[in-house]
Amino acid sequence: MPEFDWRSPESYKILQSADITDLAWECLRRNVDYRSDYEAMIARSPDGEVTTEFRRRWGICFRA
Repeated sequence: MPEFDWRSPESYKILQSADITDLAWECLRRNVDYRSDYEAMIARSPDGEVTTEFRRRWGICFRA
């Protein structure tokens, strides 16, 4: 995941036009537990597939 400088006003410009899912993603991706869980899941998944358990735990879905 790319680094984000929370102290830089430039980093927040994109959020001025964000919708609710964009804001939800910003919150989730900064969550240390989510990041750890994601890294562990990817390490266990040979094809990089997101598991149903992971989706349920974090309340997310992926559009096709």
